[in-house]
Amino acid sequence: MNVGGYLSPPAADESSESLDFSSEALRDLVFHALAEDLGQGDLTTRVTLPGSMQALGTFNSKQKLVVAGLPVARKVFEVLDPSLEWQGGVEDGTEVGPGTALASISGAAGSLLAGERVALNFLQHLSGIATYARRLKEELVGTPAEFLDTRKTTPGLRSLQKYAVRMGGGKNHRLRLDDGILIKGNHLRLVGGIQAAVERALQQRPPGYHVEVEITTLAELDEAISAGADGVLLDNMTPEQVRECVQRAKGRVRLEVSGGIDASNIRAYAQAGVDYVSVGAVTHSAAAVDINFRIEPIPGLGIRDSGLGTEA
Repeated sequence: MNVGGYLSPPAADESSESLDFSSEALRDLVFHALAEDLGQGDLTTRVTLPGSMQALGTFNSKQKLVVAGLPVARKVFEVLDPSLEWQGGVEDGTEVGPGTALASISGAAGSLLAGERVALNFLQHLSGIATYARRLKEELVGTPAEFLDTRKTTPGLRSLQKYAVRMGGGKNHRLRLDDGILIKGNHLRLVGGIQAAVERALQQRPPGYHVEVEITTLAELDEAISAGADGVLLDNMTPEQVRECVQRAKGRVRLEVSGGIDASNIRAYAQAGVDYVSVGAVTHSAAAVDINFRIEPIPGLGIRDSGLGTEA
């Protein structure tokens, strides 16, 4: 859990605001996204635009949103056509209103059109996650609880989606299964219960790693505390049940709650007194935000250089 080393020391290192946008993994992701969209090439552009036309494309917000993914959008055009020139605007993590110019890029009009949809797909999706994360974070103002994401992410997009959560003000739970020890229901059924699972995990854990166990009842909470768990995940409980668990635990373990939580009820869970509130919906259900990419010919270059002549 990337929360101050709660489950593991190395996890905290990966919770920084930054993401390696120069990595080969990101380049490969962008390359495959472009290949998926382009096929053999942009047929419409090929049959309508002269190849020499130059243009300027600008990303504009059409609603209030939190920006995330501009470096990914830039990477799309960099992979597609390195001669394109990017002009930065706002920074990721910035909240903007409708009508805000986020960034622009200039160069071959055909390249701008070819990369438009892929760049927007990344930018609208990641900004949607960041925008929802900011809303969740704001719901927690005045409570001691931290808001976490989960591993309920789109395959292949986890690092980007978790980056977007951070841009919105949330924190990351485990990035991968090797980030920490979280004993869940299936583990318990296979091992034979909370006592056996926790005791074995405490014996086998690497140095510095904490052990968290998922529970669904007060009796299981008592058993987890008795077994020596460092943290307890309260799964699919009502706020009232969570409050009972908080009162029963009396600060002996860190408490996290998860299951069915969204912007409509996160505050009620936080006010019950837990340390962490995990929300899977922030990555698997956040709606894409409305951003457009407006392309215009560059005055003196676009239409005139194409041989079509300039407008009067």
